[in-house]
Amino acid sequence: MINHSRMLALPVLSLQGAGENRSAVTCQLSKLQRTRTLAGLRQNVDVNSTLYYQGIEMYCKTMVILVGLLAALSTGCNRSTVDDKVADKDSAPQTDPTSSADAEASNVIFFKPEPDIQKKVQEELILAEPGTIFQFEEGVYNLTDGLSLTVDDVTIRGRGMDKTILSFKDQEAGAEGLYITSANVVVEDLAIEDTKGNGLKSLKANNIVLRRVRAEWTGGPKSTNGAYGLYPVSSENVLVEECVAIGGSDSGIYVGQSKNVIVRNCKASYNVAGIEIENCHQAEVHGCEVTNNTGGILVFDLPDLPQQHGHDVRVYNNRVFDNNTKNFAPEGNIVASVPAGTGVMVMANTNVEIFDNDIRDHGTVSVLLVSYFTTGIEIKDQGYYPYAETIHLHGNTFGAVGGQPAGVFGQLIKAFVGDTIPDIVWDGVVNKEKMVDGKLAPEVGLSIHDNKKDGGGEVSFANLGGLAAFANPGSVEVTRDLSGYRQPFPPIDPVSIPGVQ
Repeated sequence: MINHSRMLALPVLSLQGAGENRSAVTCQLSKLQRTRTLAGLRQNVDVNSTLYYQGIEMYCKTMVILVGLLAALSTGCNRSTVDDKVADKDSAPQTDPTSSADAEASNVIFFKPEPDIQKKVQEELILAEPGTIFQFEEGVYNLTDGLSLTVDDVTIRGRGMDKTILSFKDQEAGAEGLYITSANVVVEDLAIEDTKGNGLKSLKANNIVLRRVRAEWTGGPKSTNGAYGLYPVSSENVLVEECVAIGGSDSGIYVGQSKNVIVRNCKASYNVAGIEIENCHQAEVHGCEVTNNTGGILVFDLPDLPQQHGHDVRVYNNRVFDNNTKNFAPEGNIVASVPAGTGVMVMANTNVEIFDNDIRDHGTVSVLLVSYFTTGIEIKDQGYYPYAETIHLHGNTFGAVGGQPAGVFGQLIKAFVGDTIPDIVWDGVVNKEKMVDGKLAPEVGLSIHDNKKDGGGEVSFANLGGLAAFANPGSVEVTRDLSGYRQPFPPIDPVSIPGVQ
C-alpha cells in the first residue's frame, strides 16, 4: 500500500521563495493535502508504483500553477475541517484573545457542531500530527460513537465546560466518550456528557493534563450510568485540575495504578465515590470540594491489578461534606460496599497523610480506616498487601457525624460502638509480623493529633478490635483512647510533576 500522506506532503517542500505570502500558500496546500489524505483514508485505494510516480508528476505541475495563484493572497489560513474560508483577524471572536492567533496557526483544527461531526472529528484524530490543537467551538456536539486518540503531543480544547459539550446520549458504540492512549496530551475547557461507559479514559498516557473538564450523567445518580467520569490509569505524571464530575456509578474522578498524581481544585458530586486514588504511588488531592456522593474521597489499594502497594498519598485542604447519597454502584463493584455517609475512606494503603481538611455532616463516619479483609472477599493474589499502615491525620476540622449509619458496614460500626459514632473509625486489623511485644510498631500504625471538633470538644476515635472482633462481635472491647496515637509521623513529600507549579 502506498503511503498517500507522504506522497502528498512532497510538493510543499518546493515553496521556497514564495515571498511574504508563503505562509498563506503553505496553509492552503496543507489544507489540500489533508483533504486528499482524508479521501485516500475513506477510499483505502491501493495504487501501483507507476501510478504513484505519474501522480507525483501531475501533482507537482498542478502545484506550480497553484503557487503562482496563491502568492497573491495576503491573509493567513484557518485550517478548519468545517469551514474552508481563510481566517481573518478582525472576524475572530473578540471575547477570546487567543482566537485570532489560533485562526492563523496551521496546527489548529477547528470544529463546530454539524450533522456529520462524528466522522470528521474521528478522522482528524486519526490523522493528527504531534503539536496539533483541536479547537471545539461553542455548542452541543451530538456523537454516536466513542472518540479515540493515539498521537502524542496533542491538545483537545473547547470554549468552556458549559459552552462546549460533547454529548453521547445517543451513543451506540464505544466503551468511553474519549479514549486516550498517547503521551503529552492536554484536554481542557469542555464537557463530556451521558456516555454509555466511562466519560474520559486515558491508558498509559504519561504527562496527561485534564483541565476544566466536566464529566456528567445528566439524569442524576443511576446504576446504569457509566462507571468513571475522568479515568486516567496506568500513567505517570497525571494532573487533573479545576474539573467537575457528576453521576459516576463508581467514581467521579478516579486515578488508578499511576505515579506522580495531582488532583486539585476539582468538584465531585452525586457519584458513588467522589474522588478515588487507587493503587497509586505518590499522589495528592487538594483544594477540592466533594459533596453529595456516597463516599467523599477514597484512597484504596486492591488486589489483582498490575500496580499495587499504593503509598505516599496526601489528602489536604479539601472541603468534604454531606456525602450521604444512597450507594447506586452496580452489584459486585468494590465501591458498592462503601456506606453512604462516608467522608474519607482509606483501604489497605500505606503512608497516607490526611491534613487540614474540613470534614462534616456525614451520616455514617467522617474518616474510615480499614484493611481489605473488611470486604469479606477472598484474597487470591499472593503478592497483595491488605493492611492500612502509617496513616497520619492532623490539622483537620470535623463537624457533625453518625446520625444515620447506612449499609452493612454502617450498621456494623453502630453494633460495635453504639449510637454515638466517633469521627474516626479504624478496624484495628494489623499485620502480626510487625508487632513488637504484643503491640504494633508505632511507625506503621496511626498518628492522630492536632485535629479539632467544630464547636469545641475532643475529636472522637474508635479501634474496633481487629479480625477477632469481626469474626465474633462482642469478643473484643472497642478502644477509644487516642493517647497512644499522638506521636507525629514525618510529612510526606509533595508530588512533583515536571513543568507543573
